[in-house]
Amino acid sequence: MERGLPDGKHRMAVQPLAMGGGRLQKQGMRKSIGSFGVALSLMLGACHPTGPSAGVPGDADSNLPFAEIAADDTITLVGTEPFWGGTVQGASMTYTTMENQEGWTFPVARFAGRAGIGFTGEMERKPIILTVTQGDCSDGMSDRTYPYTATLKIGDTVRTGCASTQQHPFTGPEHP
Repeated sequence: MERGLPDGKHRMAVQPLAMGGGRLQKQGMRKSIGSFGVALSLMLGACHPTGPSAGVPGDADSNLPFAEIAADDTITLVGTEPFWGGTVQGASMTYTTMENQEGWTFPVARFAGRAGIGFTGEMERKPIILTVTQGDCSDGMSDRTYPYTATLKIGDTVRTGCASTQQHPFTGPEHP
């Protein structure tokens, strides 16, 4: 289900972007988001090899953040084993499961790296870290191919899946 670079690793250099108009300044959230940002930076930056351009995705001479998914794009998430899904729209994420198909909606902060983007937030007092990275992805249940891989960490639980946007949709049957 999860695919990344040819060697199977995901690499991103993290650069923070706008955090959504001060919504994240609520008591307690500031400390949590700071911790998430550090964790996200470590998680995404830990996979860098040594040397200035050794295996780094994208243009190794560029320090520009990933721009293929705009801040106002809606990202659709799908995952299996267990089934989960959701969307990210602006500074808001909705996470759905088979047990809660209406989902939980909560604020997120966005970070852009070299080969994808990350989001951090909190759902029911559990830290959330979502990374969306370049690379073909199959949900394993349909004949669809998605342009991005999604990795979602809720507390200590990690879920993998696929992602797409309107500008970069999945390919394959609409209703498999």
